[in-house]
Formats: sequence, C-alpha cells, structure tokens
Amino acid sequence: MAGELIRLDNKHISVDQMTMSVDWVLQCYIHNMFGPPPPLIENYLREARFWHVATIGQGCKLDPKLISALIERWRLETHTFYLPCGECTITLEDVHLQLGLPVDGYTVTESASSTVWGTVCYELLGAIPYNINEGRIEMGWLRDTFPEPDNDSTELERIRYAQAYILEMIGGYLMPDLPRNLVHLRWLLKLIDFRAVGELSWGSTVLATLYKEICGARLNKAKIGGCLSLLQSWARFRFPFTSSSVGVFNRLTDPK
Repeated sequence: MAGELIRLDNKHISVDQMTMSVDWVLQCYIHNMFGPPPPLIENYLREARFWHVATIGQGCKLDPKLISALIERWRLETHTFYLPCGECTITLEDVHLQLGLPVDGYTVTESASSTVWGTVCYELLGAIPYNINEGRIEMGWLRDTFPEPDNDSTELERIRYAQAYILEMIGGYLMPDLPRNLVHLRWLLKLIDFRAVGELSWGSTVLATLYKEICGARLNKAKIGGCLSLLQSWARFRFPFTSSSVGVFNRLTDPK
C-alpha cells in the first residue's frame, strides 16, 4: 500500500527508512513562552489579535514520532497528507480555530528594505542588542531587556514589552528558527501599530511557513521547524487515535 501511494520513490525519505533498523524520527523544535501574558498588555495583544495564541503558547510538548509519521505521508505535489482514508491537509480554517490568528486581511511579507537593524531596533524598542546576526537577534536578549511591566510602568514600556512578547511568540512558537533561538527583526517592522497588526493575515504566513518546513523535512532532512504545535493539535483533533504515539506510523499507513 505504501509503495503504491508514494511517487518519486527514489527521492522520498521512506527509501532510507526502509533500510534502517529503527524508525527514523525527526528532530522537532519549539521554544515555549515562559509564562502567560501579563494582564497589563492584554489590550495590546487583543488588538493585534495575538491574545488567544499567547494564552496557549506555554508548556506544549511535541511528539516527534507522531510528527515524523505524518511527514512520511506528505506529498510535495499537492501539499496534502496521503492516508489510507484519503487525502487531507491543514487549512486556514484549522489555523484560525487552533491558534486564533487572523487568516484574512493583508499579506504579511517577509521582505524588508531596511538593513540598519540596530537603528530599527533602537527606534522601536529603545535598546540595541549586543549581537545582531543578519537581522536576527537572540530571544534571550528580549527577555533580559524587557521585564514584565507592573502598575507603575509607563504606556511606552508596556507597548515595548508587548512588541517583545509577540516577537518571542513568532520566533519561538509560530515560526521558530530551529535550534538557534533567534528571531528576525523584520517582524518588528510589522508591530509598530497594533491595530494594523490585527489587519494582517498572520495565519496564512504561519501555515505557509509550516508547509515549507514540512516539504524540506520530507526531502531527507533530519530537523523540522515551523508551528509544529499546529500540526500536532490538528492531527489529534482530526484523528483522535493519534493521542497515543504507540503504533502511530502503522495506523496512519495501514490500509485496514
């Protein structure tokens, strides 16, 4: 059955897996938030439409066996999972239901004309990190530089903390940069006006990034990034038997 469903077998990772003594399992990456968002920035996160995902971005534990089994069934030609029950995939509706991110509105582009990232960071966050790697900064710097606001904090301090908090979610939970714990400052350019942030289709960007990561991982890569919590929660919602990783690969591929 598996051989009949898989085209381009000579390029598919299952060719290598079939010769292995143990199942091949991807290295999966996620950087959970350290805690729930403080109430003082709730209004900003709601306006930006990041509030729901901020409340679920802590303590997510990934199941590499489940994720690897799903990647085995992914088809590059159609961006769908080929299962014995038919074809299926993660849709924008799933993104909205699972993460609460907007899936309509303006497209979130990754391009940015500015290359003076230190200036961008200082103008928007009021501080410059000691190390900027081609526009990427360490998320640990964000946590160290912007402490949680209290009742005595100014509105500007709360706004900057909210921007830093969203950056951490983007770089660690929604579109993680694999193990490097970095986030690109191009996303900061989208967070200037929270009302405008909420009019962007963040959900479609997260889904497109996940599709790209799945395609890359299927072609003989050992690591996978993207919003894997979305992939995992989608699978467990659509296929309840995947709540246990025992025998997941067999149950996803067995025609019976």
